[in-house]
Amino acid sequence: MASRNRKVVPQARAALDQFKYEVANEIGVPLKQGYNGDLTAAQAGSIGGYMVKKMIEQQEQQMAGSTTL
Repeated sequence: MASRNRKVVPQARAALDQFKYEVANEIGVPLKQGYNGDLTAAQAGSIGGYMVKKMIEQQEQQMAGSTTL
């Protein structure tokens, strides 16, 4: 089965990985390079959830600063 989790902009992979580690550090989840099977589902989910929250906040700030009709 083919993966459906392809990045729209493949060059963004490194930036997203860095963002993931920054978020994990902010919320106190011990994410490390390589194997992370020792994390709970809640810990792993909190990283993704917080990433989405921060991306939405950033987009809202950009949209609020724009002058679109």
